[in-house]
Amino acid sequence: MTLARSPGPHVGGPRPGLTAAGMIVSMKILPLALAAGVLLSSSSAPVAGSTAGPVALIRVPHGGIQPEAALDANGTLHLLYFAGEPRGGDLFYVRSTDNGQTFSTPIRVNSQQGSAIATGTIRGGQLAVGRGGRVHVAWNGSDEAKPRGLVNPASSKAEAPFLYSRSNATGTAFEPQRDLTKRSYGIDGGGSIAADERGHVYAAWHAIPVGGGSGEDQRRVWLARSADDGATFAEEQPAWSEPTGACGCCGLRMFAGPSRTLFLLYRSATAVTHRDIYLLESTDHGRSFRGSKVQPWEIGACPMTSMSMTSMGSDVFGAWETAGQVYFGQVDTKTVLIPTAIAAPGDAGTRKHPRLAVNANGEMLFVWTEGTAWSRGGSVAWQAFDRGGKPTPVKGLSPGIPVWSFAAPLARPDGSFVVLY
Repeated sequence: MTLARSPGPHVGGPRPGLTAAGMIVSMKILPLALAAGVLLSSSSAPVAGSTAGPVALIRVPHGGIQPEAALDANGTLHLLYFAGEPRGGDLFYVRSTDNGQTFSTPIRVNSQQGSAIATGTIRGGQLAVGRGGRVHVAWNGSDEAKPRGLVNPASSKAEAPFLYSRSNATGTAFEPQRDLTKRSYGIDGGGSIAADERGHVYAAWHAIPVGGGSGEDQRRVWLARSADDGATFAEEQPAWSEPTGACGCCGLRMFAGPSRTLFLLYRSATAVTHRDIYLLESTDHGRSFRGSKVQPWEIGACPMTSMSMTSMGSDVFGAWETAGQVYFGQVDTKTVLIPTAIAAPGDAGTRKHPRLAVNANGEMLFVWTEGTAWSRGGSVAWQAFDRGGKPTPVKGLSPGIPVWSFAAPLARPDGSFVVLY
């Protein structure tokens, strides 16, 4: 097992303003399936791809970027992606019943054209499938998105919103987008969405509290909860009482795990330079959390990092990046720790956007990007691990990651893997 090394100094790319965008991919194997015909009519348009042993590489349909994918218990692949102008484009939803070889006709999620963003790679759409196959999506709004967020007292201007939409009752479209911010403003790094089969929907983001300070060390992680499948949300509350701050241009990741648990990974900004990864866990539907520090990082810059979470059975896993290297580890749910951080083989450098998929045999595919940066695409890299956390011969590197994008791995029912990029 390759243990994590102590992160060294590393400076990220240029820090964008609040209009930059991106996303974090959900790789949860959801215990739900969309009924036949829900949301989209079937389409047989093929998608370009290739197979590398037990790993199939498939390009996101229609030239889309920033894939967020989920495979349900019936083997249906649900995919959210971005298309259009990076500073003001659209989110689309499709599904596949043949492991990504063909996809259904796309349907736009955002009700206002151009109200989603992709610039910066961190702040784009998030996907969750909840009770009855209902699809839930959250994203950072563009500069033109409406409704607007709260007013920033420093500028006296309404800021970008954190938006939410869900599939309608008939499954034929998505409902009008809604802003979820009531007590927070200054939405920057990407938020997240999670849902379970009991009708609970959770939206999380980090922002400045109304009446609070303006620095990153004053930012809070906020959680808005719904108990009626997203029909209504309670006013957002701080997820945790610890004053850790939040890295302004970094994403966070929320995950509805087994046994009614809710997990959240995020990067702090304590005293500005302590940009550590934290893990939070809730066992009361997000009303309260306990947490721990996963990995420290001392850096006087905003590194624009992302993280992800997934599970297999009762086992929960998290993945994150620190100092140009990517890591993953299994969550100890009793102590809310990730006791062993496993680094991707090879030297740290420009590795970003780690994603993890786990099959029914406990085998893992760890996926990340190489060489991506501000306004620059790169390559997708992958390494398989056995259930003991040891690397296997299955690994690879392939060019083709578009600007502002990354890859999304999923485990197929037969134990093989598919990587959408």
